[in-house]
Amino acid sequence: MAVKNIGIVVGSLRKGSYNKAIGQYLREQAPQGVSLEMVEIGGLSLYNQDYDENDEPAEYAPFRQKIKSFDGIIFITPEYNRSVPGVLKNAIDVGSRPYGSSVWDGKPAMVISSSISNQSGFGANHHLRQSLAYLNMPTLAQPEVYIANVQACFDEDGSLLKEDSGRFLTKALNAYIDFANRHV
Repeated sequence: MAVKNIGIVVGSLRKGSYNKAIGQYLREQAPQGVSLEMVEIGGLSLYNQDYDENDEPAEYAPFRQKIKSFDGIIFITPEYNRSVPGVLKNAIDVGSRPYGSSVWDGKPAMVISSSISNQSGFGANHHLRQSLAYLNMPTLAQPEVYIANVQACFDEDGSLLKEDSGRFLTKALNAYIDFANRHV
């Protein structure tokens, strides 16, 4: 079986998000036969364990079904306080619950982090990898994808400015698809 349908989960809600621009760029680079789809996470209510036993928010079930439908997941995240944004952690928690029913289980993953500084989201990238290891998501190890000074790679409209960054992202996407094909 080959990977055909990949979800992109972006940990930024900002209208002009560079992380969304990375996701859109990857969608445009998808090889024939592979579909990449952005997954909206901004409307998910904050996870509360009480929901596991009572009425959960209406948006949880469609989100979980959407994640289940993918062959793999690409996470693209900025770094907030040396970790992932709360909205991304919330989406991970919603998808992993109730206990024993994780929609993430076994899905091959790739992590891309970015920053407007030189540090490139290293802390967020590795914090996210910790969670993915626990969720039993095999995660692409190489190439590692850290985008420093992302505002120099994409403009405010999301258009690519640096061709070398585009080539690197395309190379990383192809490596991920090869990796994911070995894990589905």
